[in-house]
Amino acid sequence: MTQRQFQAFALAGEVDLNKLGAHLGLSRKFRWEEPMVLDPATMKPAAERAETGQVYLYNFGGVVFLDCPDPVIASFALRMSAVIDAFREFAAVRHQDRYSLRIGAGKAQEISNEGASVPRFDSAFVDIVAFVLAKSVALERIEDQVDKVFDEMEGLIARLRDGNLNLPLKRLAKSAAEILNFKYRSIAYVMILDKPEITWDNQEADRFYVTMANLFELNQRYLEIRHKSETLLDITDVFSTLSHARRGFQLEMIIIVLIVIEIVIYVLEILPK
Repeated sequence: MTQRQFQAFALAGEVDLNKLGAHLGLSRKFRWEEPMVLDPATMKPAAERAETGQVYLYNFGGVVFLDCPDPVIASFALRMSAVIDAFREFAAVRHQDRYSLRIGAGKAQEISNEGASVPRFDSAFVDIVAFVLAKSVALERIEDQVDKVFDEMEGLIARLRDGNLNLPLKRLAKSAAEILNFKYRSIAYVMILDKPEITWDNQEADRFYVTMANLFELNQRYLEIRHKSETLLDITDVFSTLSHARRGFQLEMIIIVLIVIEIVIYVLEILPK
């Protein structure tokens, strides 16, 4: 029996794999859903059945290290920081996870929160574990950011409850942009609704992926992010409507005052006559 160890991190931003590939001297182009798999020592494409460490890089900012000790991870991140901005704060990454894959441990697949067991080696299983872990930590990053926006909204709601309608439009616009960004990234960046390409031709791999996705609650977490995003957009819309109504009322009052001033001036001008 062999055991493969995975360690996944969610970077602060996305990774342009084609730009990185050009920097590393790779001529091929990477599709959005396709990871770049590198040997962390040589920074070259890793062999499919490589028993040494590998690194999976995803466009949406997920990076998964396979069988890489901490010094190798730190060295790889340091070299990448010179090329990719998202790696520059790698030491401060908060969203990460570990998982193990046991190969040849039994005759049937077993999947749990701590690790999975498969009866034989298949690169599809390794790729799926890396893919699910990358999605999971990226979702965790988005969930954390959504919660921070919720906390900010609580402050605005408190101001509204106290009768303060002077809500900053710039802040509301920024919050709305962040919310829309969450919805876009959870669908496009993290590809929650997409399966690995191998699952369309390999039923065993498809079952493995579905089980892993359910274990990490990928769809449920996506739906929760979507629900929270829609709730936040509704709150932002209410704030924006109230703020515009207040500004509209102020504008109407200014117009009325100007009309009164004009009438007073007119009256003053005709009184001597």
